[in-house]
Amino acid sequence: MKTHAFVRSNASRALENGRKRIEALNIRRHRKTNSLTFDNHDDSSSDEEIISKKNKNDLKLCPDFTNYLYFLFAPTLVYRDEYPRNSRIRWNNVWSNFAQVFGAILYTHYIFSRFCIPVFKHFNTDSVTLKVFIQSILNCTLPGTLLLLVGFFAFLHCWLNAWAEMLRFSDRLFYKDWWNSSNFSNYYRTWNVVVHDWLYTYVYKDLFYVSKKSRLLYL
Repeated sequence: MKTHAFVRSNASRALENGRKRIEALNIRRHRKTNSLTFDNHDDSSSDEEIISKKNKNDLKLCPDFTNYLYFLFAPTLVYRDEYPRNSRIRWNNVWSNFAQVFGAILYTHYIFSRFCIPVFKHFNTDSVTLKVFIQSILNCTLPGTLLLLVGFFAFLHCWLNAWAEMLRFSDRLFYKDWWNSSNFSNYYRTWNVVVHDWLYTYVYKDLFYVSKKSRLLYL
């Protein structure tokens, strides 16, 4: 998803800047051929310096590698050349979030070993009836819900906040109040803002453009 975001965000810009660089090069060549006097030659040289600086700064075909490397580790799936950054790193928050991730892993192991594995460990030796299968599923409903909540807390809250703090990434809106959702549409938009932003930026908007603003995409 990050690779698609990087290529999708920079492909159109690279093509556009490449076209502008070719136009700038043609202008420079045209001015060189039309410079008849010494004064005109000086003006052409100064213009060439301005254009060359513009090519280096504004007409880059590809972002710097440092921008790409930062994006790989940043807790976001939408590429930008620059992100809002905090002034300092609060290492206490970093270690606290990683400690909570470790605690969530231990709790997940406990739930599996205590509630889930004993239910299914005899499935390959004993005959399994439909009644036993349904009972097994119902017995794992509550542990499965706990695992879902623990996984959500460990990744979308602790893990992403730890990396955001280390990278001084100030946009920490990784999820919204999905527990207050009254319908699936609202839940889909709020439970994972990171993935939803990627889908909106690189899938929905492109489909909206290709389909010529079809009303179906409003649904």
